Amino acid sequence: MTGLREVLEPFVDSGALPGAVGLVARGGRVEVEAVGSADAEGSAPMVRDSVFRVASLTKPVIAAAVMMLAEEGRFALTDPVGPWLPELASPVVVRTPAGPVDDVVPATRPITVADLLTFRAGIGFPDDFTLPAVALLFTELKQGPPQPQQVPAPDAWMKALSRIPLLHQPGEAWLYNTCSDILGVLIARVSGSPLPVFLEERIFEPLGMADTGFSVPAADLGRFTWCYRAASGAGGAGLELVDAPDGQWSVPPAFPSGAGGLVSTVDDLYAFQRMLLAGGALEGERGRLLAEESVQRMTTDWLTPDQRAGAELFLEGQGWGFGGSVDVEVRAPWNVPGRYGWIGGTGTAAHITPSTGTVAILLTQVELAGPTPPPEAMQAFWRYAAGA
Repeated sequence: MTGLREVLEPFVDSGALPGAVGLVARGGRVEVEAVGSADAEGSAPMVRDSVFRVASLTKPVIAAAVMMLAEEGRFALTDPVGPWLPELASPVVVRTPAGPVDDVVPATRPITVADLLTFRAGIGFPDDFTLPAVALLFTELKQGPPQPQQVPAPDAWMKALSRIPLLHQPGEAWLYNTCSDILGVLIARVSGSPLPVFLEERIFEPLGMADTGFSVPAADLGRFTWCYRAASGAGGAGLELVDAPDGQWSVPPAFPSGAGGLVSTVDDLYAFQRMLLAGGALEGERGRLLAEESVQRMTTDWLTPDQRAGAELFLEGQGWGFGGSVDVEVRAPWNVPGRYGWIGGTGTAAHITPSTGTVAILLTQVELAGPTPPPEAMQAFWRYAAGA
């Protein structure tokens, strides 16, 4: 009978991945496998508690933190964000998406908390990266693959954001990534605590996520994996190093990225996903991290069919909840309506499927070549997790 190890090992044997850690849990059965090495040279074996740069798996954590503040009455999801984010209090919008960045009109309404959660605030990545307003996301905000030591501190980052026009009117279109970084700043300003402190006290500690944060302590660098991308030289064979354990995540960043800054382990992520699957409840009758209604909102698709169609590059027909995608149709063997989760550009993925009680987490250390299609190893893992 084929098991998880047999699914993952061929990708290590072929050289596509140096290693991987996978987890599939359904009901009381949890299957975890660590295969290959933490580095491309094979000098450090991959282990269950290896630490990975999880990139966009940060986004659902940020969404959960926002919902905690909403439950406390610190704001309503329909509230404009201007009182806490004055840099976004009076946004302007490019007259046409392909037009120059100085040809703008006022936003027709304020940006709300819900706009940020659903990625419909008007700022972020569209399917067309060549649009003039999109170029500013790379040059001014350092959006793109995570680079924690290259991004300015939150107040300076928000000042730069205030000079960038929206690509669409608030609520009009789904645009990727930037809204999660803005939400990270919102959490810090509303709570009065730096984002890393808030997440540690309110999410990581209650869930026992001891290895999750925005940097890796020196004592744990021996468990931290290397990060690679497919080599771009002649023939495109092999891997090239992006970041080593003593690199960009070895010291705390000035800007803790809510879009993609966290490091974590498979068991830490499993604790978070298990909480979502339990509707926000903590294990062992220890109360709740989130109200069940908050989890339902996070895992509900909020997009219109036209908005999904306009984000085909990233979503491939999926919907979007708060911080993650929601399957709305069966396009591949692993798509199950209601499946919630997301993927990270560093080669990571984490999903829950409420209808089957399944948690599926895959951690690798090779960057994705693009938003879609997912790499073969991820597809094989998802097929296995879905029993396809």
